[in-house]
Amino acid sequence: MTQPPHDEIATSEPGELRERVDHTRDKLGLTIEALAGKADVKADALGRASEVRERAAAKAGELKEKAAELAHQAHDRLPDPLKDTAARAAEQARTKTAAAGRLWQEKAPEPLRQKTAHGARSAQDNRKVLLAAAGATALVWLACRRRQG
Repeated sequence: MTQPPHDEIATSEPGELRERVDHTRDKLGLTIEALAGKADVKADALGRASEVRERAAAKAGELKEKAAELAHQAHDRLPDPLKDTAARAAEQARTKTAAAGRLWQEKAPEPLRQKTAHGARSAQDNRKVLLAAAGATALVWLACRRRQG
């Protein structure tokens, strides 16, 4: 009898040989999947971005709750006479605003009302730009004020 060469597997059962091949193939497949997962930078970045987004949303929720809690605490600390005065002032402001709107509708010429309505729609449509401009103006004003003081 001759001995098998060193590079051949010594086995007498073809079934055992098939099992070894299948096992090796499975291990190789898992290794390739693991390497492919490490090489998938886009999926990794998307996963991390999702995690960051979830953490930011959670933090925003916490901050929102904290702000609401602080607002309630401030409201609870206000003396009742001050709350009543503020409520009356708000009601007066609503009443006067409504009266001014009615007077505007009655007295203002139609072309002026149309231009005003158009300007109001434009302001609503571009409110982000207007808010940014207002913020920039406030920063410039504060910088000038700080420089003078």
